[in-house]
Amino acid sequence: QVHLVESGGGLVQAGGSLRLSCAASGRTFSSAAMGWFRQAPGKERDIVAAINGRSTITYYSDSVKGRFTISRDNAKNAVYLQMNSLKAEDTAIYYCAADSGDDLHTIVVAAGEYWGRGTQVTVSS
Repeated sequence: QVHLVESGGGLVQAGGSLRLSCAASGRTFSSAAMGWFRQAPGKERDIVAAINGRSTITYYSDSVKGRFTISRDNAKNAVYLQMNSLKAEDTAIYYCAADSGDDLHTIVVAAGEYWGRGTQVTVSS
């Protein structure tokens, strides 16, 4: 059974930083696209960032480009999201996602096949 477990969320002041981690178990995702999504209260779940299996291609939503960095460690079967210059509008539940294939377009547009339960990020202004 596949499990994705997020960690690293919390409360931070505007302008601060957080690093989210997602540990996967149950299968190896070294050749699969992984990503981060977020859902703010009353809003739909949106893609934040995605990365392919070899870390050669990344995608960022316009709202986080230049502030967030996605990375992965295939030896640890993990993906990370470094979030800098946080804003109040970044407040949301952040979800880790993984797909079976390595097509970044698929995970960005259609979301992932596997999901974590999310971690809360709250940015105070």
